Amino acid sequence: MSAFATDTEKLRELDAGTRRAWAAYSKALRELTGAEYEQAERESWDELQSELRSLDRRRRTLHHESD
Repeated sequence: MSAFATDTEKLRELDAGTRRAWAAYSKALRELTGAEYEQAERESWDELQSELRSLDRRRRTLHHESD
């Protein structure tokens, strides 16, 4: 397998990770209301942002490796 194919597969995996992170965020809040929603939203948002930053770091590392 070429380096290009490997990088393409890694990018697909990172994109899938992004979709999973957003889906988990949405699912965590889906049936909540009021104060329960407010509390869960803050925590879920922090978790989402952390995961998205991690995925972004991995994406940047992948781009630097391919240069």
